[in-house]
Amino acid sequence: MGLSIHYSGIFNRGLSGASLSEMIDEVQDIVEIYKWQYTIYEREFPPNSFDKEAYDDKIYGISFTPPECETINMCFLSNGRMSSLPNLKFFGNPTDETHKKYLYMLSVKTQFAGSNTHKLIIHLFKYLSEKYFQDFKVIDEGQYWETGDEKILEANFKRYNELMNLFGSALENIPIKSTETFEEYFERIIKIIHRKRNQ
Repeated sequence: MGLSIHYSGIFNRGLSGASLSEMIDEVQDIVEIYKWQYTIYEREFPPNSFDKEAYDDKIYGISFTPPECETINMCFLSNGRMSSLPNLKFFGNPTDETHKKYLYMLSVKTQFAGSNTHKLIIHLFKYLSEKYFQDFKVIDEGQYWETGDEKILEANFKRYNELMNLFGSALENIPIKSTETFEEYFERIIKIIHRKRNQ
């Protein structure tokens, strides 16, 4: 729960002059300006590894973590598709085919980092996607990716903050009944929150 950005894509190796190492250097320069923590993984893709479904057990790219924010992965598998180290560990060898789709789904919660950090991330995504990615898709719960409108972003942050405050307050002030399951308890809390928001 909390305002997030969801994204996926493929490294565009076909772009003239685009290289993973160059992308890593650019991201590293930016995150060092903001003094964000980062981790660099493999800097070069293996030869002839793209256009394949198979991938090795390594991560390629860079991840970074702004304050009060989840880690942002500008990382890929050897086949060029965006992923992350946790995704590879949890979904890299799925026994259930339905779990395979999660390997390539990335998201970052920016709720506690605030709207300024959210905007920086979106602007970085726009810059990198034009230069290095293909089939880059973003679902921005703040709607800044789609609109570029700071007022809409601020309104969405405010709405999420109010919702989280209501939920936290409800958990503190409304005890679970001895006859309720956790599912029934949360359903009851959500109904109360909806009623309060619509008053």
